[in-house]
Amino acid sequence: MTEGSNTVSAPAERLAVLGSPIAHSKSPQLHLAAYRALGLDWQYSKAEVAPGQLSDFVLGLDESWRGLSLTMPLKEEALALIDSADVQTMLTGAANTITFAHENGSLAVQGFNTDVGGIVDALAGTGISRSSEVLILGAGATARSAVVAAAELGAEHVTIAARSPEKAEQVTAVAANAGVAISVVWLADALAQEVDAPVTISTLPGGSLTEADVVGFAPTPGAVLLDVAYDPWPSILATAWRERGGVDVSGLWMLAHQALAQVRIFVTGDPQLRLADEPAVFAAMTRAVGLTA
Repeated sequence: MTEGSNTVSAPAERLAVLGSPIAHSKSPQLHLAAYRALGLDWQYSKAEVAPGQLSDFVLGLDESWRGLSLTMPLKEEALALIDSADVQTMLTGAANTITFAHENGSLAVQGFNTDVGGIVDALAGTGISRSSEVLILGAGATARSAVVAAAELGAEHVTIAARSPEKAEQVTAVAANAGVAISVVWLADALAQEVDAPVTISTLPGGSLTEADVVGFAPTPGAVLLDVAYDPWPSILATAWRERGGVDVSGLWMLAHQALAQVRIFVTGDPQLRLADEPAVFAAMTRAVGLTA
């Protein structure tokens, strides 16, 4: 990656995270900590935006807006608004970041997916850089990002555990495009037995499982679970995993890593272009949300 240079003379810029529900989001703490560390006087807020409202929200923004972070349920809706997209967005069919360029009265919107890299980097923090087999719980937009992340980890096979396997067609298509073999099973069946995969990624919403759901769920010793849900933490799933000998990783680490890529995008225009003194910036971000290495 190329080392970037940051300036402190940029004019005030406006940013926000949108979604529904959004009150629990820690994205403002992460982003504002980063911009303070960079010496940038930028605003970053959050707004409740329900399905079907994204287009109107974007069209109502003035030229002081630099971009938006998007969470559920807006990641797929964003595709109708963007003029260009990165490879991860095209593979997953989901964008969690958009930027704006105003020129001659017209608006150009560019889409990015930083969830894929956020998953990969969160697992790297536990020493996982390769895994031939991955189990993914859930079959929504984040599961599609998890499939692409699994491909980046070198996975030869991915198992998708879905509440409704017949609704997993989009995930199956993403796996095919990413070059990964896939099996789809019932979520209840996957949670009722020992997990053979060395890496499990749960993309299920926080609070969607009960203790009764995970009573039979057990990892092989030392297997890693990344639970993208982080509120409350530890989740019921992570608690059961830890008690049965597995290693659990909070989704807050994924959020922090994908937010760092968003900061790169908003500051430099490129998710791969490192920020000046990036370790210090990331340390400020993780401190802001209570994460410790």
